[in-house]
Amino acid sequence: MSPSLKKAEKFYRQMLLLRRFEQKCAELYTEQKIRGFLHLYIGEEAVATGVIDAIEDKDGVVGTYREHCHAILKGVPAEKVMAELYGKMEGCSRGRGGSMHLFDKEKNFYGGYAIVGGGLPLAVGIALADKRMGRDRVTVCFFGDGAVAEGEFHESMNLAQLWELPVLFVCENNLYGMGTHIERAQSEPDFIKKAKSYAMEAHRVDGMDVLKVNDAAKKAVKHVRSGKGPLFLECQTYRFRAHSMFDPELYRSKEEVEEWKKRGPIITLKKYLQENGMWEKIDADAIEKEVEKEIEKAVEYAEKGSWEPVSELTRFVYSEKEAK
Repeated sequence: MSPSLKKAEKFYRQMLLLRRFEQKCAELYTEQKIRGFLHLYIGEEAVATGVIDAIEDKDGVVGTYREHCHAILKGVPAEKVMAELYGKMEGCSRGRGGSMHLFDKEKNFYGGYAIVGGGLPLAVGIALADKRMGRDRVTVCFFGDGAVAEGEFHESMNLAQLWELPVLFVCENNLYGMGTHIERAQSEPDFIKKAKSYAMEAHRVDGMDVLKVNDAAKKAVKHVRSGKGPLFLECQTYRFRAHSMFDPELYRSKEEVEEWKKRGPIITLKKYLQENGMWEKIDADAIEKEVEKEIEKAVEYAEKGSWEPVSELTRFVYSEKEAK
């Protein structure tokens, strides 16, 4: 289904914002403004953009440790995300979570998780609560191909299907679990077969094409929301940067990365728009300037943020209620 000009422009702006935000994060990391672990989403923007557009504000999202973009698309302000990366109190997790633990209850963004596969059982729990409470909600759970080898994946898939829970499992298959290629880590690299082994509806989509992802996600969300149970959606994508800022990236060739870049999400969408006479109707320069200002605003907000005082070091660690 062909997108409207408005929707196409929205996708272009969103993916450009995500790309520029992540590029700025890499720059700030080298300046030691951002510390700790930092996992960038560059190259995978079409997955989060296409999927989150298909859900409603009331729906929940559970991310991974590579979740900055998921949080922003779910409505967490970019400045709140940036402040969190800085470790400032104005961040969405009061500066205590950092890059891998973004959270915003008001936006129904239920966290990033440093533990591989850690979000899967939590998504099942949220969906179970929604079903028991009679709430019309869908929970989207993002995870990478590396999580498919974890026990939590199989337990979560089994229970979600057994209990017919409203969960959309979105596997961001970028071929590498850290530095190990999928074919060296999975005895059965066809994830659709694994999902179907639990009698679950499963589909695969080109994760580098935001329009295809969005179309597949809309159908998937409709399936889940209608009460037909969970669905597994594999998005075949690729990260252009190393696993993390600490990764020397010795496990794949530069030629492989460059080949994937030729069909990157932003390039793919631009090519589609050009071929369909829509590109010239979009003011790309204006969008670039708007995005640049938003990134500058986010950095300025983080820079002006405040550090949590030492006096609050144990706050939220121990219960403040008196023991009875």
